[in-house]
Amino acid sequence: MSARFDVVVIGGGIQGVGVAQAAAVRGYSTLLLEQEDLAAGTSSRSSKLIHGGLRYLESRQFGLVRESLRERETLLKIAAPLVERKAFYIPVYAHSRRSPARIAAGLLLYRALAHGPHGGFQRLAPRDWDKLDGLKTAGLKAVFRYYDAQTDDAALTRAVARSAQEFGAEIRIGARFIGAERVGPRYEVRFVSAGSVTSCSAQALVNATGPWVGQVLSRILPGPPRLRHDLVQGAHIITPGTLHEGLYYTEAPRDGRAVFVMPWRGRILTGTTETAYVGDPAFSAATRDEIAYLQEVLTSYFPDLSPTVEDSFAGLRVLPRTPQGFSARAREAVLLADGPVPRLISIFGGKLTAYRHTADEVMGRFKGVLPERAARGDTRRLILSVP
Repeated sequence: MSARFDVVVIGGGIQGVGVAQAAAVRGYSTLLLEQEDLAAGTSSRSSKLIHGGLRYLESRQFGLVRESLRERETLLKIAAPLVERKAFYIPVYAHSRRSPARIAAGLLLYRALAHGPHGGFQRLAPRDWDKLDGLKTAGLKAVFRYYDAQTDDAALTRAVARSAQEFGAEIRIGARFIGAERVGPRYEVRFVSAGSVTSCSAQALVNATGPWVGQVLSRILPGPPRLRHDLVQGAHIITPGTLHEGLYYTEAPRDGRAVFVMPWRGRILTGTTETAYVGDPAFSAATRDEIAYLQEVLTSYFPDLSPTVEDSFAGLRVLPRTPQGFSARAREAVLLADGPVPRLISIFGGKLTAYRHTADEVMGRFKGVLPERAARGDTRRLILSVP
């Protein structure tokens, strides 16, 4: 007889390990399947930020920003030093698409939505501009400073996974999902592990495979609902140099998109882009055009820094398909269930910052099908350890 679990999670990115932790803490027997390694996909290729999403205010995603700011404060408490508060600077030039008044209004709203004592911002005096890591001052009209946070995304994913294991979750690395079939109230799940086909059953099945979410759904019977979506690539480049004052929130000269320039492991990380992606998610990589775009941003704001690319990477966002452009689409996770009383939930999209909240929502949707168990903790308070 195959092993029986309350919850089986497919996918070892931040969303998957978040659900595994939330399930295990609630006392459920939990298995997580990951075909490569933890954080092997987008969860190691993000912009490394834990933030509310200041730019989402322009598309009126106030609920998402409020939720993300709340989760930022939670992570600053439970995940130190993996998540560190950092100063962010917004330079505004004569040619900028957003005026100082508009930036100030956005930061006022951001402060109003923030949780905790660190939602404030300042407008720097011109005498302080020369201290900002060689930021170009020609045509500079204003510089604003506010605070968000930075993280090592892969390390955070591994820390959440360790927490899940501490509460009894089983995590199998190198386990390739083959398929699943609904049999009565359970899903029979098949996967390849250590060269052999293995099976197990689950009362609740979670598809947390990021850009592979559609592929995994196609292997589940009977055919569950599908969601039309796009894969959107976000590229980043790493260049030599150092930034001492903080992170910089800039406008790309070509199109006004938000691009961050930030310190990262003794070098400089610049990103990200938004490019439609078609193909195998495993082969996502920064394109020549994306690299040139990011180099242009870097040299436009920091003319003395070298644009030589020492490394680059790209992650894939999953965005539900709408007529809107990528930048205007909602970033909240979409939880697609197999019915009104779900046994299967697929996670489309979602933000690194809000992974814990998304996991709570997933487990809340399963409340009607999973047995009552005594919770052994609260993920809002569990300290994530660093090895």
